[in-house]
Amino acid sequence: MNLKILPGHSFPIGATVCKTPKGVNFSIYSKNATAIELLLFDKPLAAKPERVILLDPKQHKTHHYWHIFISEIGAGQIYAYRVYGPLNPEKGHRFDGTKVLLDPYARVVVGQEKYSREAAMGDGDNCAYALKAVVADPTTYDWEDDQPLETPYAITVIYEMHIGGFTRNPNSGVTPEKRGTFAGLIEKIPYLQELGITAVELLPVQQFDEQDVREPLINYWGYSPIAFFAPHHSYSSRQDVFGPMNEFRDMVKALHKAGIEVILDVVFNHTAEGNEKGPTVSFRGLENSTYYILEADDSNLYTNYSGCGNTFNTNNPFVHRLIVDCLAYWVREMHVDGFRFDLASVMSRSVTGDPLEDPPVLWAIESDPILAGTKIIAEAWDAAGLYQVGSFIGDRFAEWNGHYRDDVRQFVKSDAKIIDKLAARIMGSPDIYPQPDREPNHSINFITCHDGFTLNDLVSYNEKHNEANCEDNRDGANDNFSWNCGIEGVANSQEIELLRLRQIKNFFTILFFSQGTPMILMGDEVRRTQLGNNNGYCQNNELSWFDWSQIDKQADLLRFVKGIINFTQELEIMRVDRVLETVGAGTPELSLVTEEQKVNPSEVPNISWHGVRLGEPDWWEDSRSLAFSLRYPGQPSAISQEQKGGEYFHIMLNAYWKPLMFELPPLEKGKSWYLIINTAFSSPRDFNNLDAAIEVIGIRYRVEPRSVVVLMAKLGGSVVNCFS
Repeated sequence: MNLKILPGHSFPIGATVCKTPKGVNFSIYSKNATAIELLLFDKPLAAKPERVILLDPKQHKTHHYWHIFISEIGAGQIYAYRVYGPLNPEKGHRFDGTKVLLDPYARVVVGQEKYSREAAMGDGDNCAYALKAVVADPTTYDWEDDQPLETPYAITVIYEMHIGGFTRNPNSGVTPEKRGTFAGLIEKIPYLQELGITAVELLPVQQFDEQDVREPLINYWGYSPIAFFAPHHSYSSRQDVFGPMNEFRDMVKALHKAGIEVILDVVFNHTAEGNEKGPTVSFRGLENSTYYILEADDSNLYTNYSGCGNTFNTNNPFVHRLIVDCLAYWVREMHVDGFRFDLASVMSRSVTGDPLEDPPVLWAIESDPILAGTKIIAEAWDAAGLYQVGSFIGDRFAEWNGHYRDDVRQFVKSDAKIIDKLAARIMGSPDIYPQPDREPNHSINFITCHDGFTLNDLVSYNEKHNEANCEDNRDGANDNFSWNCGIEGVANSQEIELLRLRQIKNFFTILFFSQGTPMILMGDEVRRTQLGNNNGYCQNNELSWFDWSQIDKQADLLRFVKGIINFTQELEIMRVDRVLETVGAGTPELSLVTEEQKVNPSEVPNISWHGVRLGEPDWWEDSRSLAFSLRYPGQPSAISQEQKGGEYFHIMLNAYWKPLMFELPPLEKGKSWYLIINTAFSSPRDFNNLDAAIEVIGIRYRVEPRSVVVLMAKLGGSVVNCFS
């Protein structure tokens, strides 16, 4: 290969295809390296480089950036690095010239077929078993007219899902070569559209280490990142080196055409390199003390605020730059619509690990103009006890509302001392988010997520059953606020199965009639089970995969979930971007309504609280029931075109184990209450759109044990059913 070598430039960082002059500019950061070699390979699985080029620091180093320009190569060139310097862990240096290192800015990663985590951990040369990067030109893809969707939170429904697990099951109907891939998801877009969701939140799709787990298991979830810019190789059905990049973009484009946003779960709190015994794959061998927070009294050791062995040093200026560059790349070149930041509170820690009031990297994300139209969602806690739900920085970050999950779970399982908290969660948690200008839709409300029980298991197990994870059931959360409804696990009792189904419908109803942005977990709509395993991070098998046979088996529940999603999506009251005004009695969790604060219900969207008696909510600590009315004045929604008074709902929640009679609000002449939802009823009576709803006659309504009822007012009709 006849190459012309020039000094190159420090910017852009990574490998950049240049047209004039023709070639590739390489730039990589290392402050304390004494020498760097650029390795060029002719094949992804080549055991040795075709050419090794030594970078002369006199020509190829500016500040802490090493750079070189090589002519006559371009997109498709496979490369990696060897970096030399002091091997002195006590001072934070772990340079090892025998290890082949991946470029932190790699857009495409190859070599997975022969990659060995063990070789990267042991002594000696690992070139034959190392991952390598591929030079890519992201500007050549034809996006047609695709743009990020920028769907408002107020009309967003998030579906948290795993790319591999969604279609990997043989019963998915996806062709074998596309199962568990970006292309496989494309084939299932009609299912997502019919479900009614507006965004998919993908568990990590950045290149991760599948071997970062005890043998013989496989890292399934993907929270072990290796290359932040590169789509995960195993999620591509294509065999060419650019398959992961282009197939991912095909998926994004197809989802956008269907009106569905793409949100990535990104992991910037740690990497797959683990603790001091972990492998040297990239960051550790490039500049260990820059990329990681080390223990103050022993730089040989890593702090572990992530619970995964190390802590990425996100507020170091060079790491900060990598993160912001990475997010901008995924938006600009991959057209993603947003990010969910795993253990985001780690990113609020200083270079010494102390919590910062104004963390630079988070403010940079908050204020970056490239990210201005994206959704940015924080998991506002870390594994070391820093909990920032309600106090996370900035105006733009939405937050996973862990309080919502826990409080709604406790109410539905009939725990005491929870009614006042439940009311606050239904209102968008103004007790947690008291800022007057904060949209309640920035609260991401959820009952279940990847981490924990599925919704089916939440009502089927009192205890976790994680024996398959080979940790003697020690892993996973012990406090799940679950209730098995009388029998642990699979039950042959029809009575228990009906109760479990009712509880699942209770959860969905409360979720979709709460202010905030709802998020549901993949498969909950068809009772996906993990048989009590609440930590399926290492279960890349049918235990975690979507079981497509459940669509027919759970057709009634799926009908219910589709119905409630599509129904609430059309309601103006569920699109309000501020906390609803309270009419009448307030809640103990919030300040009581004063005379000056009383509002005219006909003027503003509002909520009023009740018990079994109107205007008398039971805030007593042993109460297990609550009712509330929602009103949206003015023009009607698409669901209620014939109405002149907007939307008016009365919702009754009974978590008690006996039936209760609830008083109904009186209506103006000519209007009646109509039954939209009764979770105690079997399908199809459990959910009806307004045009098919049954008219309710009387001044009271009987709500069965452990059930939820939703009524909606409209002009009277001819079909009558009396419950008083």
